[in-house]
Amino acid sequence: MSTTNANLSMTSLLRNRFIQTIMTASLFIQIGIWVRNFAILLFVTEKTNGDALAVSLISVAEFAPIFIFSFIGGTFADRWRPKRTMIWCDLFSAISIFVILMALLFGTWKAVFLTTFVSAILSQFSQPSGMKLFKVHVPQEQMQAGMSLFQTMIAVFMIIGPILGTFVFQQFGIYISMAIVGTAFLLSALVLTLLPPDQIVEKSESKASLWREIKLGFQYVWSRKILVTLGGGFMAAGLGLGLIHPLAIFLVTERLGLEKDYLQWLFTAHGAAMIIGGAAAMVFSNRIAPHILLMLGMGVMAAGIFVMGWSTMFWLTLLAEFIIGLFMPAFHIGINTIILNNTDETFVGRVNGILTPLFMGSMVITMSLAGLLKKQFSLFTIYQASAALFVIGILVMLPMFRMLRISPLASHNTVQHHR
Repeated sequence: MSTTNANLSMTSLLRNRFIQTIMTASLFIQIGIWVRNFAILLFVTEKTNGDALAVSLISVAEFAPIFIFSFIGGTFADRWRPKRTMIWCDLFSAISIFVILMALLFGTWKAVFLTTFVSAILSQFSQPSGMKLFKVHVPQEQMQAGMSLFQTMIAVFMIIGPILGTFVFQQFGIYISMAIVGTAFLLSALVLTLLPPDQIVEKSESKASLWREIKLGFQYVWSRKILVTLGGGFMAAGLGLGLIHPLAIFLVTERLGLEKDYLQWLFTAHGAAMIIGGAAAMVFSNRIAPHILLMLGMGVMAAGIFVMGWSTMFWLTLLAEFIIGLFMPAFHIGINTIILNNTDETFVGRVNGILTPLFMGSMVITMSLAGLLKKQFSLFTIYQASAALFVIGILVMLPMFRMLRISPLASHNTVQHHR
């Protein structure tokens, strides 16, 4: 009976007009992002003969806006109409791509850095608006399955995205690549016009200052112990991931004693496992509570990282990477579902704008220290430290079990917004 109900729930979800529209738009966005990222990476590498500083600036252009604009973007997402915001963000992204294409044709090749920077800024306004619409148009009982659907798409593009981006650049060059990216953003904007109309809400606080609304966002997060606890665990996970993220190549060459080319197999295993994990999360979404899903994801990731740091056998490291990828969707789905289920609609943008930089900032801190730490400590020690940070994150979030049992916010706060 439960399997039948799960199948009916998934069928109902896939028939949801919002889900159909947002997934189609996301498909075009993913194509645009991956073609853009790899075309620019290969173009800059080619132009600078592999200069490490120039290549690293691409990552700076991608991540810097998260810290600078995430709070602001989340606040405006709560102020503005979300459908309109997403459409305009995609349109501006497309326009910026075509303007930079003109600069490439008639000016300097260094304009490509602006492509990533501008798109990354606009995504800080668009992404929280998408979360807000998700809360409005997806029934609470389907929220987790919907998040699983998104994670599965992202996992699929983790495998095919690099292949697609590399193929487009190698076959057509930077100009056609950028034209494809701009067209993908335009198509996404066009599809988003099919979303249900924005709900007209009272503007009683619309004249409040931007700073006041940001301040209210922080006060809201701080007043909700579930969100504070989630933020603490999120930060610990970010620190743990950042610690090992830049060192994967050394795990292959030093710990396993293999050629660096073997790294691609670890990435492939991780991406394939994420697809399976996302699909499994969709099937079992109605049977596992989001906080259990999150804890399960973090626990398995801690064990997998521990094994990867300890292993000197390629097959065992590959298996550990696969298992980590398998439960990575559980981690992200659990977090996003908890945020949406325990946040009032009027604060979704700001809560997302506060918690996302908390994770990314923590990750960047340890990423910047990873190289220095490697000179002082063994890879084994660093990987065990990363696993320990995940365990700390689990311990920090344990009180969440009691909080969610006592008072789940979502039941009466969300149902009123569904129709």
